[in-house]
Amino acid sequence: MKVDELRVLEEHELGGRLKAARRELYELRFKHAVGQLENASQISKVRHDIARIMTVLREREFGIVAQAAPDSATAIAVAEPEESNVALAQEVKEEAKPKRVRAKAKPKTEKES
Repeated sequence: MKVDELRVLEEHELGGRLKAARRELYELRFKHAVGQLENASQISKVRHDIARIMTVLREREFGIVAQAAPDSATAIAVAEPEESNVALAQEVKEEAKPKRVRAKAKPKTEKES
């Protein structure tokens, strides 16, 4: 499955393929654990397919549109973010900043003074 094939699919079709790929991965892992899987490289292929599907879904979520370049290589163009997305991104940045916590001083005991 190629990324170009995935980009032309609708969102609900991508969701269906993602669910099917995850189910296939589950079955492959089970077969591997039982010893019935002959070709273990199938597991990594399915994992890569899942990653491709999730990448296309995230691109759409962020408004990234893939366009074909003149030399037939893929170029990425970023759409203007909506105001709600900008506000959300600011909130995420603020939450990600580490908060400084001041250490409390230990109370002195009679022996220390």
